[in-house]
Amino acid sequence: MLQDLYTVLPAQDLERARGFYHDKLGMEPEGTLDGMLMYRVGPAGRFALYETSNAGTAQNTQMCLISDDLAADMARLRDAGLAFEEYDFPGMKTVDGVLDSGESRTAWFRDSEGNFVCLSQLA
Repeated sequence: MLQDLYTVLPAQDLERARGFYHDKLGMEPEGTLDGMLMYRVGPAGRFALYETSNAGTAQNTQMCLISDDLAADMARLRDAGLAFEEYDFPGMKTVDGVLDSGESRTAWFRDSEGNFVCLSQLA
C-alpha cells in the first residue's frame, strides 16, 4: 500500500535553487537522495529539488506551502526580495497578491527556477 509522498521540483541550477530556498524561505535540505536535495516542511511535508533542463516550463502551481499567518509570511518574504504574482481571470482575482476564496487565502510566487509555488492559509 501507499505510505507517504513527496513533491519533486525541477531546478535548472541546483545550487542556485538551494540558495533560493535557504535565503528566501529559510530552509535547509535534510539530506540527499539519488542526487536530489530533500527538504522537510512541518511534521510530514517533504519535497525534493533535482537538476534538469526542463525547469521553469510548467505554467501551473507545483507546490503549496501552508501558513498559519499569510500576511506575516508574505511581509517577511517581500522583505527578502520575493515578488508575488497578480492574477485577474474570471473567478480568480488577487488583491495585493492574495486570492481570498473564503475557504483559504492564497498567494503565488516563482522560485529561482521558475516553479510556481503557492503560500496558503486555510480558513
